[in-house]
Amino acid sequence: MPNRQKGFTLVEIAIVLVIIGLLLGGILKGQELITSARVRNLADQNSGIQAAYYGFIDRFRQVPGDMKKSLAAQAIDSSAACMTDTATGAGNGRLEVDDYAEASCVWHQLALAGFIQGAYKGTATDDGSYQATDMAPRNAFNGYVMLTRTTKYLDTASTPPTRLALVLGQHIPVNVLRELDVKIDDSLPRTGVLRHTSVSGGSTVFDSSSDCVSTDNPPIWDINKNQQECNAIYLY
Repeated sequence: MPNRQKGFTLVEIAIVLVIIGLLLGGILKGQELITSARVRNLADQNSGIQAAYYGFIDRFRQVPGDMKKSLAAQAIDSSAACMTDTATGAGNGRLEVDDYAEASCVWHQLALAGFIQGAYKGTATDDGSYQATDMAPRNAFNGYVMLTRTTKYLDTASTPPTRLALVLGQHIPVNVLRELDVKIDDSLPRTGVLRHTSVSGGSTVFDSSSDCVSTDNPPIWDINKNQQECNAIYLY
């Protein structure tokens, strides 16, 4: 008797290909949903902080983080630990440029006033102490956020103007920032309200990888390099 060769039929192969296609489609869709959820988380966190900041000003006629300790103790809570009445810039109606003491005090006073959740010490003196437990909120990727006045962002001018801004924090993948920029702004890291930071490397709250943006003119979010250590600044 001649030997009969055994193998899959065309129908069986087609069924396997359909199953593989469904699995791949489900994985890709799941990754897309996760990315969208992370983008929404960053957008919601920014909106919540912005609302809390202006809500505090509306209620107390003081800037959170700049409010003197004696006044905060009377108006908010007797346990308010910052800013001391003798601190440089305290009570002058604005946050000082890249000042970690006032930046940490922002969260301390907002939390005591009930505008955000959490308990923050408000005693940072430099970047190292700012990026510590119970000093500042974190983003969805465990990077510390910071509300301050700064010039550390990309701009069409060689020297950007000082702006009040929220530093979204480190460790954000470039594809997440690009999608966020597309959803809320103009999709470009050098213009609009969402900008890439101008600080590369290191370990400060402003730092981001230079690989996050391209060298084109104008630069774009460089998703081809798949950089996972990106950061951005939202201008108020």
